[in-house]
Amino acid sequence: MMTKKTTSASSAFLILFLCQMITALEVPLDLSQPPTITQQSPKDYIVDPRENIVIQCEAKGKPPPSFSWTRNGTHFDIDKDARVTVKPNSGTLVINIMNGGKAEAYEGVYQCTARNERGAAISNNIVIRSSRSPLWTKEKVEPKHVREGDPLVLHCSPPVGLPPPIIFWMDNSFQRLPQNERVSQGLNGDLYFSNVKPEDTREDYICYARFNHTQTIQQKQPISVKVFSMDSLNETISANLSDTDFYGAKPLTERRPTLLTPVGSTSNKVELRGNVLLLECIAEGLPTPVIRWIKEGGELPINRTFFENFKKTLKIIEVSEADSGKYKCVARNPLGSTHHTITVTVKAAPYWITAPRNLVLSPGEDGTLICRANGNPKPNISWLTNGVPIAIAPEDPSRKVDGDTIIFSDVQERSSAVYQCNASNEYGYLLANAFVNVLAEPPRILTPANKLYQVIANNPALLDCAFFGSPVPEIEWFKGVKGSILRGDLYVFHDNGTLEIPVAQKDSTGTYTCVARNKLGKVQNEVHLEVKDPTMIIKQPEYKIIQRGGQVSFECTIKHDPTLIPAITWVKDNGELPDDERFIIHKDSLAIMNVTDKDDGTYTCVANTTLDSVSASAVLTVVAATPTPAIIYDRPNPPFDLELTDQLERSIQLSWIPGYDNKSPITNFVIEYEDGMHEPGVWHYQTEVLGTQTTVQLKLSPYVNYSFRVIAVNEIGRSQPSEASEQYLTKAAKPDENPSGVQGIGSEPDNLVIIWEPLKGFQSNGPGLQYKVSWRQKDVGDEWTSVIVANVSKYIVSGTPTFVPYEIKVQALNDLGYAPEPAEVIGHSGEDLPMVAPGNVQVHIVNSTLAKVHWDPVPLKTVRGHLQGYRIYYWKVQSLSKRRRRHVEKKILTFSGNKTHGMLPGLEPYSSYKLNVRVVNGKGEGPASSDKLFKTPEGVPSSPSFLKITNPTLDSLTLEWGLPTHPNGVLIAYTLKFQPINSTHELGPLVEIRIPANETSLILSNLNYSTRYKFYFYAQTSVGAGSQITEEAVTIMDEAMASRQVDIATQGWFIGLMCAVALLILILLIVCFIRRNKGGKYPVKEKEDAHADPEIQPMKEDDGTFGEYSDAEDHKPLKKGSRTPSDRTVKKEDSDDSLVDYGEGVNGQFNEDGSFIGQYSGKKEKEPAEGNESSEAPSPVNAMNSFV
Repeated sequence: MMTKKTTSASSAFLILFLCQMITALEVPLDLSQPPTITQQSPKDYIVDPRENIVIQCEAKGKPPPSFSWTRNGTHFDIDKDARVTVKPNSGTLVINIMNGGKAEAYEGVYQCTARNERGAAISNNIVIRSSRSPLWTKEKVEPKHVREGDPLVLHCSPPVGLPPPIIFWMDNSFQRLPQNERVSQGLNGDLYFSNVKPEDTREDYICYARFNHTQTIQQKQPISVKVFSMDSLNETISANLSDTDFYGAKPLTERRPTLLTPVGSTSNKVELRGNVLLLECIAEGLPTPVIRWIKEGGELPINRTFFENFKKTLKIIEVSEADSGKYKCVARNPLGSTHHTITVTVKAAPYWITAPRNLVLSPGEDGTLICRANGNPKPNISWLTNGVPIAIAPEDPSRKVDGDTIIFSDVQERSSAVYQCNASNEYGYLLANAFVNVLAEPPRILTPANKLYQVIANNPALLDCAFFGSPVPEIEWFKGVKGSILRGDLYVFHDNGTLEIPVAQKDSTGTYTCVARNKLGKVQNEVHLEVKDPTMIIKQPEYKIIQRGGQVSFECTIKHDPTLIPAITWVKDNGELPDDERFIIHKDSLAIMNVTDKDDGTYTCVANTTLDSVSASAVLTVVAATPTPAIIYDRPNPPFDLELTDQLERSIQLSWIPGYDNKSPITNFVIEYEDGMHEPGVWHYQTEVLGTQTTVQLKLSPYVNYSFRVIAVNEIGRSQPSEASEQYLTKAAKPDENPSGVQGIGSEPDNLVIIWEPLKGFQSNGPGLQYKVSWRQKDVGDEWTSVIVANVSKYIVSGTPTFVPYEIKVQALNDLGYAPEPAEVIGHSGEDLPMVAPGNVQVHIVNSTLAKVHWDPVPLKTVRGHLQGYRIYYWKVQSLSKRRRRHVEKKILTFSGNKTHGMLPGLEPYSSYKLNVRVVNGKGEGPASSDKLFKTPEGVPSSPSFLKITNPTLDSLTLEWGLPTHPNGVLIAYTLKFQPINSTHELGPLVEIRIPANETSLILSNLNYSTRYKFYFYAQTSVGAGSQITEEAVTIMDEAMASRQVDIATQGWFIGLMCAVALLILILLIVCFIRRNKGGKYPVKEKEDAHADPEIQPMKEDDGTFGEYSDAEDHKPLKKGSRTPSDRTVKKEDSDDSLVDYGEGVNGQFNEDGSFIGQYSGKKEKEPAEGNESSEAPSPVNAMNSFV
C-alpha cells in the first residue's frame, strides 16, 4: 500500500495575513497619539504571600505616558510607602514583602491610569488578594462502625482557602484510595460509599487538601472504618445473648436506590456563560446503582458533554443560555430507581458584541465609536472620557452620546481623547479603552521596500502593503513598472492593503507596486513575487513482500524547482528509522539488508523545501522463506498518465492508462478530486467507473481549482492513488444554492435572531461570498427589509414587537451576483412573560391524598410566546389535627399543552392546602391566579411514633406509646394485640384490647412469668386503622428460683462455706501424701465395674465387709489397725484413713502406690456391682459444683 501527502508553507502565510486583516489601524509610534494600555494584571489577582507583589500596568503613547494609581478608589501615594516602587519607564508596581512585609496589608482594589497630553487610559479594577492555606480545625474523629451493605459518607470538610483547595483521599502510605462505581469522591470532597463491604475496613482514610498557590498540602486526621459482616455480627451477638434473647441480625438484603447527594427531588443551579457546568448525583443502594443523565425536552449538547466520576458527574463545557433547562439524573439497580431534577439557569457576565476600536480621524472628518455588549441580565453601558464619567467631563461640541454609540462630527485636534466603555451587570463588567486621535498625516507605507515573497505554484500569494495616513489612504496595486492598475476576478484586495492572488501561476512572478494616496500626498512601494514549481515525487516507493533474511529497496525520486534545495528523509511507522547499519540511505532510495521480522511496517519518504513538503509511503511485509515460489495475487499498480481534455466551464474529460493488475483483474476505478483553493491537501470522492473504462466526463463546480487522481480496485484491494493530474481552475459564477437551516427565533422580547447554515467553500462559486438577509412581519402588508452581511451564520433584528410571526429568507451572493430566489420560512420574534393568570380555578377532592384542579385557559394573545403549558404551585397551610409543619414547602406540577385540568397526587389527609395556577411560555411564567384554599378529608393514621415496654414483673408489663406522627384525622381509639412466643418460636393465641384515644400508657396484668410476648399496636380514625408498630418483651422469672440461681452467689455465708471446704480438701490431700510416703497400706473398696484383681480380697456377700489388702511383693500380714474387726464393720477408730472421713464414701480409691483414684470434681453415676449395690455419700465438691 502506498500513500502520498503534500503540504505547503503558503497556508501558514495565509493565516498570518488574515490575522493582520482583522487588526485595527495601528498608529506609528513616532506620531502623536493618546495612551494605549498594552499589558495589565488580571482582574482577580491572587498573590503568593511569600513573594513580592507585582501589579502590571504597561502602556504606549506619544509623548510617553505617565502613570498613577488608585487603591480602593482613592489616590495611592507611592512615595509614602518605602516598600512600593515603580519599574522604570513603566507603570508596573512592585511591593516588597519578602523583608518583613505582609501581603494582607496590601489587599484591595487597584487601578492604573496612563496619561499624556492627548488623553488618559485606565486599566481594569485589579482586586489583589493574598492566597491562604489554613490548617484543619482540630476535631475528634470518631471511628465509623457500619454494617455490611449499608451506605457510608466520610466527610472531608476542608478548610476554606484562597483559592479553594484540591481534595483527594489517600492512605498512610500516600497511595490514592481506589475509587469505582461503588466508592467515589464527591465534588464537595466527601467520600461516598453506595454500600460497604468487609474489605472497606481500614484505619487510614485520610482526606488531603492541596493548595496549589502556596504549594502546600494539609491533612485531616485519619478516619477509622470498621465494617461488620453479617456472619461476624451474628457470632458476636450469639456469644453475648442467651438462646431466649437471641434472634440473629437481619440478613444482608438488597434495596432500591436512594440519593446521598443532592437531597430531595429537585434543586436549582445557576452557572455563568462560558464556564464549566458540573452536576452531580451520588446514590446508595444494593446492588450498586448506575447513574444516567437526560435533559428534559432536549438533548445533551454534542462535543461539549462529558461524564466523570463513573457517570456520577455531568460536565458541560462552554455553557451558553441554550443549556438552561431541567437535567434529570436517574439512579437505577435491579430493585428500582430514583431520580433528581436540577433546574439549570445560565446567566451571563457581559461579553462583547462590538468592542470600541481606536479611531484615527483627520480634522473635519466624522466618525463613530460603538460599544455593544450582551449578557444576562442585559448589561448597562456607560461612557467615560480620559477616566472621567462623560456626564461630568469637559464639553466637546464635536461629540454626541447616543446610548452605546458616540457620534463625532467635524472633529478638531482638541477632540483627541481616550474613551472608556463600561458594560456591567451583577455578574461582572467589561472595560475597553478606545482613543480618538485627530491627525493630519500624509500616507506612509510600513512594509519594507523590495520585500521578496516566494510561493509554490497553484497556492495563494499574499503581498503585504501595511500603511498609515490620515485621512485613511486609498490603496492601488500595479504589476510591473508601467503596468495598469490590477482589477478583476484574479485578485482579492483586502482592507489592510494586502493583495491576494488566490491561485498563483508561474506567470504571476514579477514586481508589484503598491500606491497609497490621500489628500495630503502619495507614496508607493515595490515588492517582488517568485512562483516556484511544486516539489513532486515522480517515482514513489512501492508495496513490497520480502522473505526473512533477504534485502529490499524503496525508491523515491523527486522533481523540484531548481532554485529550491530539497532535503529527503525516511521514517518508519511515523518515527525515526532504527539506528542500524542494515539501513542504507542513497540519494533516491532506501535499502534494507538482511531483513528481519522487526522491519515489517510502513516506510515514508519525505521531501522538504523551504516552501513545501511532499511525502509518499509504502508497506513492507516480511514473510517466512518458502521452498517453492507461489503465484502472488496483489492489488493493482496505480494508473498513470492522467490527461484533461474537453475543458468546459462546468465539465471536463479525464482519461488515464491502467497500471498492471498483478494477476487479479481490475473491477472498477475510483476518481477523487482536490480543491487546491479552498481545501488543499484534502481529497474527495468524485465518481466511480467500471474497470474496462479509461475515460470519464466529470461535472465541475465554479471557482474551484481542481486536481484529479485515479485509484484502481480489484478483488485484493485498492491501488495506491495515481499521480495528481494537472490543475484546472473553473471560472467563478453566481451561487447555485442558498444556505439551509434558516430559522427565526427571538432571544429577547424586542428582537428576532435569524440563523442559517452557511455555504461551504466550494459552494460559494466565486469570491466575496455574502448573504442577503430579508424579513417582514407576516400578514400586515409590510415591505421586505433587507441587509447584506458577511460570511456569517446569524443576524439580529432589534426593535421588533413581542412574539409576532415574521417571513424570513436568506439569499447567497458573491461578487458575480445572487443565487436563485430563496424559499421563505416563518419565524417569531422574542417571547415575553405571559400577561394574564388563568381564571375560574376549581378544586375537586378525589380522596384524602388526591385532588383534581380545573381552570379556564388564558387567551392565546396574552401568552406572548409559545404556549408550553400550565404550572400549578401548591403547598400545605395547616394540618387540621392542629399539628403545624415547621416550614412551608411549595410543590410544582407542570401540565404541557393547552390543558385545562390536572391531578395533584401525594396530598396529606386532613390538611388545609392552597394553590395557584400560572401559564408558561418559552420565556417563563405569567402571573399567578388568586390562591385557592381546599381541604383534604381524613385518612388512616401513621403508626404510633414509639412503643416502649417497661417495668416487667412476674405477671405484668407496662406499655407506653407516642401519638402518630401523622394522625391524618381525629383519633378515635388504639388497638393492642399480643400473643406469647414459646421456646421454639411458635406463636400462641392472639389477644386484642381496644384502648381510648386519650390514653398514652397501659399496664397488662395476669401474664405468664418468664414468657416472651409479641405486641402489635396501631391507631384508628373514623376512616380505619393505620400502620402498626410491633415490639417484644419478656416477663421475669419466679423470684425464689431467681434468688437460688442468681442471688446466692452474692451471699456472705456461701462465700465463707466455699472457702472452708476448699481449705479442708487441701489439708486432707496433704495428710494423704504424708501417709503414703511412710509406706502405709490402706483398705479400699473394690471398683464396682472393674475386673477382679487377684491381690485384692473380694467383699463377702453375707456381711459386706472388706477383705484385707496385702503387698504383692512381700505378702506381709496387715499391720495392726488395718484389719477388719470380727463384727466385720469398719470402725472409725480402727482406721483413721477411711475414705468416708474424706467425704467420698466407698467410691474413693487408691492405687497400689497409695495415690488417690477418683474424681474430685463431679460425681459418678451408680454402676451395678457383682453381688450387691453400694450407696454413695454426698461429696462437698459435688455440692460446690451444684451451686456454680
